[in-house]
Amino acid sequence: MKPNVFSTIDQWYRSTLAALESSAPDDVDQDQPPMLHVYTEVFHGFSARLTKGQAEEMKARPEVLNVFPDQIHQLHTTRSPQFLGILNPHDQNKNKNHIGLLRASDYGSNVIIGVLDTGIWPERESFHDRGLGPVPSHWVGHCDKRLNFTCNRKIIGARVFLSGTHGETPRDFEGHGTHTASTAAGRAVKNASLFGYGSGTATGIASKARLAIYKTCSPTGCLGADIIAGLDAAVRDGVDIISLSLGSPPQGLLQYNFDPIAIATFGAIDHGVFVSASAGNSGPKDFTISNVAPWITTVGASSIDRNFPVDLVLGNGRVVTGSSFYDGKSLPRDKFFPIFYPGNTSLTFKGVTVKKAGGVGMVLANEDAKGENTLNDAHVLPSVQLNAKLGHVAFDYLAKSPNPKATIVSRGTQVGVKPAPILGWFSSRGPNLASINILKPDLIAPGVDILAAWPDNVGPTTQPFDKRKIEFNIISGTSMSCPHVSGVAALLKGAHRDWSTARIRSAMMTTSYVRDNVGNHIRDRATNSKASAWGYGSGHVDPEKAIDPGLVFDLTVDDYVQFLCGSGYSKKDIQAITRRAVKCSKNEIKPWDLNYPSISVVFDDEETTKFEVAVTRTATLVSKIASTYTVKIESPKGFLVSVNQSKLVFNRSEEKQSYVVNISSANNKLPPVHGNFSSVSGCMTWSDGGTWYACLLWSRGR
Repeated sequence: MKPNVFSTIDQWYRSTLAALESSAPDDVDQDQPPMLHVYTEVFHGFSARLTKGQAEEMKARPEVLNVFPDQIHQLHTTRSPQFLGILNPHDQNKNKNHIGLLRASDYGSNVIIGVLDTGIWPERESFHDRGLGPVPSHWVGHCDKRLNFTCNRKIIGARVFLSGTHGETPRDFEGHGTHTASTAAGRAVKNASLFGYGSGTATGIASKARLAIYKTCSPTGCLGADIIAGLDAAVRDGVDIISLSLGSPPQGLLQYNFDPIAIATFGAIDHGVFVSASAGNSGPKDFTISNVAPWITTVGASSIDRNFPVDLVLGNGRVVTGSSFYDGKSLPRDKFFPIFYPGNTSLTFKGVTVKKAGGVGMVLANEDAKGENTLNDAHVLPSVQLNAKLGHVAFDYLAKSPNPKATIVSRGTQVGVKPAPILGWFSSRGPNLASINILKPDLIAPGVDILAAWPDNVGPTTQPFDKRKIEFNIISGTSMSCPHVSGVAALLKGAHRDWSTARIRSAMMTTSYVRDNVGNHIRDRATNSKASAWGYGSGHVDPEKAIDPGLVFDLTVDDYVQFLCGSGYSKKDIQAITRRAVKCSKNEIKPWDLNYPSISVVFDDEETTKFEVAVTRTATLVSKIASTYTVKIESPKGFLVSVNQSKLVFNRSEEKQSYVVNISSANNKLPPVHGNFSSVSGCMTWSDGGTWYACLLWSRGR
């Protein structure tokens, strides 16, 4: 509590900093440590520049819960809304009995999405405000209009939370923030494309939702102190949704009380603000997931049913197909080409080198270690990127032909590609070491080759040499998948204003799917085999089903507090996370009993010989009519799964029913373990005749 002698929190904090002067070593500047930010909404505290000794003295003070060092966090469309199955008004009119998500939410028009990123380019057509009504009445933020930056009824607020050259304006000088903001909530723009690729009408998921921009990231990354400041302001300003396409290093912060994003987002959830965040781009290895706190909706990346094929036609008539973007014509057939290995420089920079040397085309072939994994770039000359297998075909021809010739022919844009979706090879994977019983990511969403708005002052490759001007760019990453889910959350919030953040997430998770557009299990691009739940979580988001999930698994802030108690956090650590006095009671929640939409349990054959656990869940009916749900179980291989009741009977909306899931190993033995840790998964479905279904997954390891 603030001492009465101080009239404001700010005075108290500055006095506390000033008192550190006496303990500063003689060889350190005796000036008062500069205050960077003061936090009042999602986090009670401040950030400042301190010496190691000052930080230790600060931590020893009885009124201080924790002191942790700052670190840099990294930044981690025409087709994707259609691929997600979001029905446009024309399609909705074909089915008068179906009120689509867009119509039910009015495209998210009264919902505010706060985007923490590199800023935004406000002049883009994706951010016009024609046809929008007044700014939502719960908005109390403001617009930083320095250096000719303007807001409107679409971009209703913009602020800066970093210092230096890029901190003078909310304007985007990197492209990342403009891309993510327009993915979540861009207006419809006809004839959008990158050099003609992906041509069509580009629109964000929640095209009438309002945008509040918080510039927290620079070319070097995003400081935790700035991220917290942006989150603090966003909650104070009145946003409904927060979109975070950034994160800490993979599994870098395994305790929530030392994770600034986990702490600040808990404060956001406490204020009723939904938070979605990218899973990270450190896949395909396991244990690489970021943003894993159970109150954050963590999003991995997948492909959509669109690609951009480029044929490499060899002189012997063999054709191998890769992909890339180029804004010029195809090569004539009688020109040779060099083949280059990927190195430490960007692939597009290699093209500059080739072009300066007089080359007319370029073939990029993966090393064996990268296998099938390719990402498209906007090259400066005709290029094709091949996976490792096809790269060997090109190498073999080059080595054996006395006069190797080839041409590069683009086939433009293909849609309706099968199979799709496919888990992106770069998408970070679990398991979640911070809370092994919370399956992360929660969902996957489109994040491969996503077309969205782009600033005037940044070339498509973001390289200094690239002076090409574009209005839209196609890029990949979980940074692109996160705003898809942010947009869906905005639509659900618009359709269900009374839903909690946990209900919104539950609706998306329990209605997600795990089979692609040819009916097979979603595959992993990295292995070209069945994807793991550590990669896709509960499945791929399905917005139209999420509007009416039937049942939800709700959570309160107190549930998260008792989860932290049951996870072994001390009262002081929990208070540092939750900003409240904590009393861990007999009602503390074991990690596997948090009322999460997915289930993850772990068995360790070095710690126990009893391989069984009982997991409790409570479902809430959100449909308007009485319903009876029947369970169907597909047990994971090597395990037995049962439920203490085969039916859940609900007589009225908002009624709750609890049940117990018993999971045990078959024959009291664990299935064979491949490596130190492995997993199997199963599916449990509650159905009232086809309107709702949930896939619940179990992980095990040693």
